[in-house]
Amino acid sequence: MNEKAILEIHDLDISFRTNAGSVHAIRGVDLDLQQGETVAIVGESGSGKSVTMKAATGLLDSNATVNRGQVLYRCREEDGTERIIDLLRLPKKVLRRDINGRHIAMVFQDPMTSLDPTMQIGKQIMEGLLLHTPLGRQEAQARAVELLELVGIPQPEKRMKNYPHQLSGGMRQRVVIAIALSGNPDILICDEPTTALDVTIQAKILDLIKDIQHRMGLSVIYITHDLGVVAKVADYVNVMYAGKIVEVGNVNEIFYDPRHPYTWGLLSAMPDLETDDERLYSIPGSPPNLLHEPRGDAFAPRNAFALTIDEKAAPPLFKITDTHYAATWLLHPDAPKFELPPELRARLERARKEAGL
Repeated sequence: MNEKAILEIHDLDISFRTNAGSVHAIRGVDLDLQQGETVAIVGESGSGKSVTMKAATGLLDSNATVNRGQVLYRCREEDGTERIIDLLRLPKKVLRRDINGRHIAMVFQDPMTSLDPTMQIGKQIMEGLLLHTPLGRQEAQARAVELLELVGIPQPEKRMKNYPHQLSGGMRQRVVIAIALSGNPDILICDEPTTALDVTIQAKILDLIKDIQHRMGLSVIYITHDLGVVAKVADYVNVMYAGKIVEVGNVNEIFYDPRHPYTWGLLSAMPDLETDDERLYSIPGSPPNLLHEPRGDAFAPRNAFALTIDEKAAPPLFKITDTHYAATWLLHPDAPKFELPPELRARLERARKEAGL
């Protein structure tokens, strides 16, 4: 395991049993998270983003089978010693008792499904504190007030007695973040944390998570389909398609020098005020049905740049720089030369100028 990494996923492969057959949802995923950094996993719905992280937290559905792989977590004990744990090898009860909340916490997209509507929010925060820390009831109550203050909720003592329905969507998401932070975790996984919120509240929640990350030294994983969120928060980006990572790089490499046609499609589909096109671009076709695992490159049927070999063999990850890799045969030395779509090329040039690159 890399000395700086706090979490590493190696060759993760997961299938789901369904009435229609076996769905091969995750097909050899590799991912790493460095201490204090923010990694984003981006892709369309159904690409496997959430399933990948649910495997790390023991939240996979009962019909899931982990065929192979490792999820290595560098755990720091209270006495300062470190040990490396393969989270996939831990019994679920042990994982949920000793790791979830205490070391790895998760923020989900809809706060109303994360909160108990029949319980005061103060009690819901205290529940995690009493479970994961040695605090007594009075100390847990004081800490819960501190956490509400930390996440920017005014009059925290008064809010402790509120029920979820008495708070706005943004306030409820802040409460969910406070609950996630109650065990003082090392890693915060944010699964579409702003999807259910309006745009102005989204920005505030993202700024809040960023601020808390710096103050607490957290490592953060964002699961999102929103490239606007990725540009605002991420250090590194993993682009996921049909259960595989198809491109990985730092945020500048992905946004200003993308190499995979799927990444080109995602960037082209972002709204742009400077474009000459009257219609918003969308990637043609649909993601593959993983009940019938695609032969070759899963993106080939939707790829205007597909080569003959794409129908026969899946491409490996080709190295572009030490931090930038993409799984496309277009990067093979023998591949024909190609030009980016003109509108995307113009968009990337504008973006580079704006960024001063």
